[in-house]
Amino acid sequence: MARHTEDSDAQVLLQMLDAQRGSSSGGGVGAYLLHRAKPHIPPWLALGGIGLTGGASHLLWANSAAAGVGLTLSSVALTTATWWAGRTTSTQRRLHSAITVAAGSSWFTASALAGPLTGPTPHLYLMGGTTLALSWNVRQLLRTPDSVGEGSGDKGLLAKVGLARAQIGAGKVEPNRVTAPVTLVGGEQTNDDIAKALPNIASALDVPRTAVRYQPDPDSERRGDLVVVPEDMLRHVIDWQGPSTPGGSIADPLVIGRYDDGSPLYLWLPGDPKKKRNSTHVLVAGGTGSGKGDAALDLQTEILSRRDVIMWFSDPKMFQDFRPLLPAYDWAVEGGAPTESMVEALKAAVPARTRWLGQHGYRQWLPEAFEEQDDPAHSCRPDGMPCGCPGMPFLVAWMEEAANTLRYMGDDAFTGIAQEARSAGISLVVSLQRPSYDQMSTSTRASLPSVIALGCAPDDEGFSLPDEVLDAGAHPGVWRNRRPGYCYVISPGIPEDRYASPGRTWHFPDRVVPMLEVLADWAVRNGARPDPITTRSAESVVGRAYTDRKGNEQLQEGEDDMDQGPLVDPEDVDVDEDSELPEPQQGDDTPVFDQGGRKPSPEEARQLFAAALEEFERNGQMIVGPKDFTDWCERNNLSRPWVSARLVEAYKDGRLQETGKTGRWRIVPSLTPADA
Repeated sequence: MARHTEDSDAQVLLQMLDAQRGSSSGGGVGAYLLHRAKPHIPPWLALGGIGLTGGASHLLWANSAAAGVGLTLSSVALTTATWWAGRTTSTQRRLHSAITVAAGSSWFTASALAGPLTGPTPHLYLMGGTTLALSWNVRQLLRTPDSVGEGSGDKGLLAKVGLARAQIGAGKVEPNRVTAPVTLVGGEQTNDDIAKALPNIASALDVPRTAVRYQPDPDSERRGDLVVVPEDMLRHVIDWQGPSTPGGSIADPLVIGRYDDGSPLYLWLPGDPKKKRNSTHVLVAGGTGSGKGDAALDLQTEILSRRDVIMWFSDPKMFQDFRPLLPAYDWAVEGGAPTESMVEALKAAVPARTRWLGQHGYRQWLPEAFEEQDDPAHSCRPDGMPCGCPGMPFLVAWMEEAANTLRYMGDDAFTGIAQEARSAGISLVVSLQRPSYDQMSTSTRASLPSVIALGCAPDDEGFSLPDEVLDAGAHPGVWRNRRPGYCYVISPGIPEDRYASPGRTWHFPDRVVPMLEVLADWAVRNGARPDPITTRSAESVVGRAYTDRKGNEQLQEGEDDMDQGPLVDPEDVDVDEDSELPEPQQGDDTPVFDQGGRKPSPEEARQLFAAALEEFERNGQMIVGPKDFTDWCERNNLSRPWVSARLVEAYKDGRLQETGKTGRWRIVPSLTPADA
């Protein structure tokens, strides 16, 4: 990388970046010491070079008058040229350079003519040369950004980007990261000015745009920290090596990748009152090809490898990317009506879980809530004795390709859950390509405080990240789909100065599929089981859709129905298949309902409608509306308005309940009281 030689704050910062570039390459203590010594070696190399060439020149020009005249004129010319070339630098540097060149060229002339070991020549070399070399080393050590004042004769980094008289303070050097405080001119410049200048600063430092960030001081409008990461450590793809904390708690950090300085990229879902961290919901956003699938797998494998959490998962893409993990989910459904049922079950689970946590003395879900409640401080008994109630695992409700669900159910489908579920030990994860306001309601978006923002179109940056994070230097639109896995993560517990730091998630090649299957098997054998409160609340509103969820998943996996035993209706279980059929009786050939094109009578139609509701319930479809009866209406010569009227009657009779969306009704399980 080309570097200018001006003694400016830009040069100092660049030298820090160069040092970081080298130190990040590894190599142990020796490489580190060599790297730290590199800036101080040139003066000593120059000293050694003058000594060798001065001695060699004596063999050629000893006692030569002509050589003496030429060398003297050359010494004067070189010193003059040095003084002229330093006119754009500081006065101190100009004078120091001229004295060094004059002393070096004078000794070289004396050595060439009289000899390097004649008279005082060797003493001048050892004492004078060493002193000059050390003086440059001292200057190098004392060269810090805050040593450059307003009176500097050069043009500083900030002045070059339109922020004249602003100053960069002493930098903090970390592995592959330089942080320098910036002080702007009071009354003339604000933090917004430097945020707008970040692309120009990146250009001046010759680093990518995303390598420069600015973190404003929350207590000042003219102070902040300029952060530069010289080496993009994210360009190297790293494959997933397995979960970070298998068998740990969901309260432990979920590690999903690494930042551009090599530190781990993580987030938390449950809150921690001791650390003043709130529970959170997560938005995963990224365009096609941005690596959203890998990011989802990173987060899901972390979740499913913990002992005290269960996951409900909706995927309209039929688990295309997640099929190896399918056995690990407590409940997995495809899009459409099954997802509607899951959303209704979540709505019912929120108050039930919140009530249980409150009864046991928890203001929010904690890992202790998962254990059997044998602590008197968390007892629901009036006498204060341990209640022994089963624990409650944390619940993650993941809505993959949520744009499909939002189109089906409406843009506020998740609003109630997002606003209320955090206190119930539930985290909602919504994954979609473009979280624009025409797809997701503003209320839902505002209730998703955590974001994993992957590459997107430049115009979509504002949908994923807050303005203050974009102003600090975050630009996912720069990546688009050219840097799969690159992302910004905003979440409670992550320092705010990390929000604008890019990270990259682990990659999932095909070879890790067996590892995913092993993880799913571990989760089946060792993972959490749904607690009675969550189970009862889900069954009370969706019945068999939740009760038979594992059987439905097996059918989705394509298992042979014949492997499940003979398919016999319950009323025919006791029938002897070898017995003779009875003789025909009068009326056996009379159909119960005339299906020959005749419109059924009102009573027959109501019986058909009741049977249709029972069939929906048996199939696990607990959310219905007139559009679900389209084929049924054609078969029975009935109209959709007639079905709409019957749905209203069923609601009044307690067989259906409202879902919050016009035209959609939830079937009340037939074995559950209507007011459940």
